Amino acid sequence: MPSRVYDCLDPQGRKEGIEAATNAARAGQCVVIPTDTVYGIGADAFNPDACAKLLATKRRGPDMPVPVLVGSWTTIQGLVREFTDTAKTLVEAFWPGGLSIVVPEAPSLPWNLGDTRGTVLLRMPLQPVAIELLRETGPMAVSSANISGEAPPVTALGARNQFGEAVQVYLDGGKAEVGEPSTIIDISGPSPIILREGAISPERIGGVLGMTPEQLRRKDR
Repeated sequence: MPSRVYDCLDPQGRKEGIEAATNAARAGQCVVIPTDTVYGIGADAFNPDACAKLLATKRRGPDMPVPVLVGSWTTIQGLVREFTDTAKTLVEAFWPGGLSIVVPEAPSLPWNLGDTRGTVLLRMPLQPVAIELLRETGPMAVSSANISGEAPPVTALGARNQFGEAVQVYLDGGKAEVGEPSTIIDISGPSPIILREGAISPERIGGVLGMTPEQLRRKDR
């Protein structure tokens, strides 16, 4: 079946697109979705074959684990080993939004997101189309919608130019407003560490955690 772009700025297109993307994800297919930061390619987080297909479509190996997007604050509690005060503080301050949080994953979850070393990277995007889809599908493994090494796209057309017919469903939610990847903070160790700077500044994160940007950037602790 040829790929199709659904105009989710139109109410009927959005309804049809969400239904098509939900069905595709449940069938183990990859879909392209808008997020607040950049466009993403997503698959059912609990379907290892679908996650493998996502990595193959991006031409990326399992050494860079796939993040998981969720559609609500409460979803995170079933995915982590412990919902710590630090996690709660960050979620309440920055979700939905451009902060991805690395936490110890709950034991025995039926997924294979890559070489995660017992952790999972979670985010709730500030994008209504993405939230609506995630509430239909449950947690999705989602990575930026680009061939590895290429620039992450901020439009559905940009994603389609890279993936073409390799993905059947593209949800067009307009241009991604932030236009840069999320900030990644690792709270799985003894002290929070920023692994990648992006949409949320270290100053803002430090402000809610009572830490300086320099403390958050230090990786030699």
